[in-house]
Amino acid sequence: MLTFVGLGLYDERSITVEGRDALADADRAFAEFYTSHLVGATVADLEAYHDVEIEVRDRAGVEQHPEEILDAAADDHVVFLTAGDTMISTTHVDLRLRAVERGIETRLIHGVTAQSAASGLTGLQNYRFGKAVTLPFPYAHGADGVPQSVTDSIEANRERGLHTLVYLDIKADREEYMSADYAAEMLAEGWRDVLGVAVARAGSENPVVAADRLSALADREFGDPLHMLVIPGDVHHVEADALRTLGGAPDDVVAENEV
Repeated sequence: MLTFVGLGLYDERSITVEGRDALADADRAFAEFYTSHLVGATVADLEAYHDVEIEVRDRAGVEQHPEEILDAAADDHVVFLTAGDTMISTTHVDLRLRAVERGIETRLIHGVTAQSAASGLTGLQNYRFGKAVTLPFPYAHGADGVPQSVTDSIEANRERGLHTLVYLDIKADREEYMSADYAAEMLAEGWRDVLGVAVARAGSENPVVAADRLSALADREFGDPLHMLVIPGDVHHVEADALRTLGGAPDDVVAENEV
């Protein structure tokens, strides 16, 4: 069996009870931390807390050469670990399909996602989010500024009154994480006075939520990673109250989006 387990958002304790039990029962545990990782825990922390040995695979070892994982799962119970949820914003559907093609039973144990945390922490209603986007570092896409695909998606959501969750680029192998102020500065070039919400360290004991114009968020610091950014569309009065109360949004800024 190959069991995919989401570790949740922050540290070694963020895993669900079901995921913890599956990890304890596994014969071998593999993990990847190139798509994201737990900033509140190292691999050693995970191993010590769960009393397991974790074999970390790089991108090539998961996506191009997964044979070791699949061979192990053909004979034993293998757990494959990722930060967040096991299938959200990852490429691991392919690994699961390869396992199914080999007759290996698969199972998913979900973890808390950045998307659900962004909704819960900001008070913005989950069903009023449109298409999410990822904002890459300029060097990662070979051009200056914000990619056209990102601006087009945000504009399309705004035209429909929908919120946009902006995932910020992560280069985990280099320990490089885009900050919310850096992202706000990039986006403020086109939307200086647009309302934004920075979310930092979701899943930790002290997450940060800050709502203001993008130009104002660009001048603030939000501390350690990981960060996200939300561009609200039209906001319901309860959402508006949440942004004021939970995110410290100025009344006049929220009022421009309130319907």
